Amino acid sequence: MTVPTISTRGVGKRYGRRWGLRDCTLDIEAGRVVGLVGPNGAGKSTLLSLLVGLLRPTEGSVEILGAPAGWGSVAYLDQRHALYESFRVRDMIEAGARLNERWFPEVAFERLQDLGISLEHKVGNLSGGQRAQVALALALAKRPDLLVLDEPVASLDPLARRDLMGTLMEVKSEWDCTVVLSSHVVSELERLCDYLVVLDEGTLRYAGDIDELLDSHGRQRSLEELILSFLDAGELARSEVTA
Repeated sequence: MTVPTISTRGVGKRYGRRWGLRDCTLDIEAGRVVGLVGPNGAGKSTLLSLLVGLLRPTEGSVEILGAPAGWGSVAYLDQRHALYESFRVRDMIEAGARLNERWFPEVAFERLQDLGISLEHKVGNLSGGQRAQVALALALAKRPDLLVLDEPVASLDPLARRDLMGTLMEVKSEWDCTVVLSSHVVSELERLCDYLVVLDEGTLRYAGDIDELLDSHGRQRSLEELILSFLDAGELARSEVTA
């Protein structure tokens, strides 16, 4: 039996008395492009942080390719595109070589060259879209088996969003890594993703293949409408409990 890239069992994370995520069980096979959606405070960033080992679960377990989260070839990119502003782009790539056992600088060099981003530019002088592309190139230089992106286009203008999503689509065509992408822009997820995970108030509302979901409704409802129906169902369940 093939080991799934992502396997969670009853995973939960508590912050003091509040649960940010509770009883989340997932099996996501290799090669999937997963769209993670839900309103603010749904638990998306908590789940992503658990997957990459930045947080430890309060309960349950998280495994990536059969190993505990935090091990293996995983790359993570958040919406801040955190980079050292005083560094040149070349310096960031060289720093990556010192910080990662698995590192392929040629991946970053070639991608940035194709984008026309000079290695000699200081990070602090780059546009928001260029910073995002540099951060993504650095993540890809790990040649990860799992690429996790937390709202990577949230701070970008429409043109920069389009360019970054285009880069992701190119990456997916080049090698068969698993991608988990959190975003509020459903149209972008529908173009890129083949698997959907919906969270609301720390609870898993839906997880499944996007084409199968659309086919089950005769393609008469959009993906956005179906996502809203899952969230509305959760709202109904909460009102019934508290009534």
